[in-house]
Amino acid sequence: MLKKLKTLGGGKREKKEIIINIETLETRVAVLEDGKLDNFHIERQEDNRIVGSIFKGKIQNLEDGLQAAFVDIGLKKNAFIHYWDMIPEDAARLEREEGVRAKSSTRRRKKYKPGEMQKIFPIGSEIIVQVTKDAIGTKGPRVTANLSIPGRYLVMMPGTHLKGISRKIDDVKERNRLKKILSRLPVPENIGLIVRTAGSGTRKVSFARDARTLFEIWNDIESGIKNTPAPCELYSEPKLAERVVRDYLTEDIDRIYIDNRELFEKTRQIIAKFSRRSRNWVQMYGGEEPIFDYFEVEKQIESAYRRKVWMKSGAYLIFDETEALVAIDVNTGRHKGSKSQEESILQVNLESADEVARQLRLRNVGGLVIVDFIDMKSKKDQNAVYRALKEALKKDRARTNVLQISQLGLLEMTRQRVEESIFTSGYVDCHYCRGRGRVKSPLSMSVEIQRRVSECMRKDRNGTHSMRVTVNPQVLDRLRKEDEQALIDMEQEFHGHLTFVSDGHFHIEEFAITNDDNGRVLFSSVES
Repeated sequence: MLKKLKTLGGGKREKKEIIINIETLETRVAVLEDGKLDNFHIERQEDNRIVGSIFKGKIQNLEDGLQAAFVDIGLKKNAFIHYWDMIPEDAARLEREEGVRAKSSTRRRKKYKPGEMQKIFPIGSEIIVQVTKDAIGTKGPRVTANLSIPGRYLVMMPGTHLKGISRKIDDVKERNRLKKILSRLPVPENIGLIVRTAGSGTRKVSFARDARTLFEIWNDIESGIKNTPAPCELYSEPKLAERVVRDYLTEDIDRIYIDNRELFEKTRQIIAKFSRRSRNWVQMYGGEEPIFDYFEVEKQIESAYRRKVWMKSGAYLIFDETEALVAIDVNTGRHKGSKSQEESILQVNLESADEVARQLRLRNVGGLVIVDFIDMKSKKDQNAVYRALKEALKKDRARTNVLQISQLGLLEMTRQRVEESIFTSGYVDCHYCRGRGRVKSPLSMSVEIQRRVSECMRKDRNGTHSMRVTVNPQVLDRLRKEDEQALIDMEQEFHGHLTFVSDGHFHIEEFAITNDDNGRVLFSSVES
């Protein structure tokens, strides 16, 4: 049985572990910090994830009003590309790689005049694009001509001479060392390179190996561009487990545990290309207990699917994911409080800021997010919570934009939407409530039924009023126990006769009114 590692050196540094679970239908990866789930990724066998893939496509149509084009890349839905993403630009590449807006891209996007883009990219012309966002719902994938291919320590950017260091590496001496290494690397013409954060402290030989691998990938892509007709795929990102190892494996990762022998051997081989010592970080898990249960990950994942998330202090968050936005409500719950109400509110909001950032990563939520923090009168406290959320979001690989807390006490932010959230991809709408989460009460249905019966009787005062009303058993129970007298009064008023029938196949919100004499349906809420 595996023993869980103690923090190396006895220091305060958080212990970081990657847990990889391989199953027939899906692969799951958990990144833990001191045993707490910090990041979670899932990839199913039937998923057709294409983010990062490079395609040779054909322009299908240009929409000057949208300032965008639609490109056939060989999928069911055409890809969408903004005009300003069709012509490679260094600033856009940096913005995408760094996850923040580059200084040189703060200028307004160029607006193309009607017919201007048609001259550069006529209908049917070919374009090389990379997917930045998967097809979600009814929308096709989003693509760009600003190509970038990540390696272990470097990001290769074909079609540019750009060379730089990730801004997340802020040590001046280290940046100077890395600049010297970059300048001495033999780089083919028209290829740009950016040193990733993982490159900090890395030896020159590791950069050389990484660059060589990337250049080989580009050679294969160039061959496809020349020899393969459009539309076609030229490059695809590796599977989830390999991507996680590539993107997360840095010096501060203590161990990687894998429960699949084949992937275990493959991962060790991949890591050995960069560092023979680092391959010892990878361990094979062979315990009888499922790996996610052993490392106590399964229970933590369940919280990412819950609407209510409890925090250590006793406060809790409510997550509501809608089509337009994600609303997060902060509540004090069982929080015992501090010396003053203001201090207590600040503590809850600061704890919530950190948990909100973590939950956004775990749930892979994208788009517009509204956080309703507990009202704070002090501007100083509001700024403290705003800064805490900004700091917590630095861990997020998705691009985020956070606005100050508004006068209504709401914080608005956006998070880059690359693929569907784990909730959307893991759940389907309930066939009974149709995704609303609620159904009408028996009282509401009784009111509606009485209204419709009354309407049917009024339409033909001189005719027969012998009617059969078919309802759900729960509604019939309500009619019998609570509303019998109201129905008798209706029969007397219209000189009619009502028969109520229960049908277990009827949804609680469904009912039908039929003329008992000739069988004609007078009203039905049953969907055909």
